[in-house]
Amino acid sequence: MRRGGPFLALAAAETLSLSGTRLSTIAIPWLVLSTTGSPVLTGLTAMMEMLPYVAAKALSGPLIDRVGPKRIAVVCDTASVAVVGLVPLLDLFGVLDMPLLLPVVFAMGVLRGPSDAAKQAMVPDIATLTAMPLERVTGVVGAIERLASTVGAAGAGALIGLIGSGQALVVNAVTFAAAALIVGVGIPGPTRGMPEPRGAPEARAGGMSSYFSDLREGWRFLRGDVVLVSIATMVATTNLLDQAYHAVLLPVWTQSSGHGPELLGAMFSAFTGASIAGAAIAAAIGERMPRLMVYTVAFLLTGFPRFLVVALDAPLALIFITLAVAGFASGFLNPILSAVIFERIPKPLTGRVTAMNAALCFVLIPFGGLVGGALISMIGLAAALSLTGFAYFAATLFPLALKSFRGFDKAITQS
Repeated sequence: MRRGGPFLALAAAETLSLSGTRLSTIAIPWLVLSTTGSPVLTGLTAMMEMLPYVAAKALSGPLIDRVGPKRIAVVCDTASVAVVGLVPLLDLFGVLDMPLLLPVVFAMGVLRGPSDAAKQAMVPDIATLTAMPLERVTGVVGAIERLASTVGAAGAGALIGLIGSGQALVVNAVTFAAAALIVGVGIPGPTRGMPEPRGAPEARAGGMSSYFSDLREGWRFLRGDVVLVSIATMVATTNLLDQAYHAVLLPVWTQSSGHGPELLGAMFSAFTGASIAGAAIAAAIGERMPRLMVYTVAFLLTGFPRFLVVALDAPLALIFITLAVAGFASGFLNPILSAVIFERIPKPLTGRVTAMNAALCFVLIPFGGLVGGALISMIGLAAALSLTGFAYFAATLFPLALKSFRGFDKAITQS
């Protein structure tokens, strides 16, 4: 296998699975909103997927360390094919309703959490195997994520308009199948060049530690690192507000403005498409950037302006320009965050700590849709957009207000 083969395989798998996921994050809320007309039910559906996603992601860490991330990713993506395929099947027979949809999206979250955590845990090993700087790998992976989101969002809007929300998820099932195949074939296992599953040597030497002991060990390390705790606190807050924006506020604004899913997909694409450029720059020069300064400025540009222009019903041209600027800035965030996180975690703990850290960052997302729907019901759409926008602005000031962020620029290489 060529040296860069595993990295190309991971990039391709991420592109496919994330494209499909982006499609479903547009298709499912639009399906609920168009059939029920209820922002609250739309938020509830989003919560039913994200709550198990976060829990499964947090709990999957010890399994990833023991079994290996490749096996977890392949098994979960393969199972996702059948689960996601239920939505278009039920829709085809005309029996898809909320009591059936909610368990399906719950199962989608249960499977997607460990799969995403496993792919993330592969990154340090891929960087070692391909002799690439960690910032470059995380930057390229970040660009891939943005590209996948752009393609998925643009395709979602057109596909939903063409064949409907339920049938559009056929594509999501196909992307999961392709991702499982690529990871299974294109990324080597421990016997073909990749390191042993993290934690395996320790388990053989001293007896297999209990699953919960592994989980506690990861938790103790995470809560003892003030930088990781600060990152999780800030990102969890902004993710809550982003979920309210993506799952409810923006779809409701789009529908109430007389537009269809095509515009919604185009708006997501404008954001994620511009973010590809930011992620590409981060990949090229990431190791030379002042991390904390770039991170803070990028977050300021990424958040509040997006909420403001929609709350003010600005012209579409201005909304798209704002989304493009915000997207470009957001492209710098994940490469920086990933490099900081991976540098601070000892290799034997990578799976459980990265999974737990990611879960903490996502822990408030399940409630974002409910928050967005409740705010619209209580104070109206424009006020809800303004309030969440100002809350986002306050969260982006955390790096300036919290002393714990001072260790952000200090690289720690742990073994």
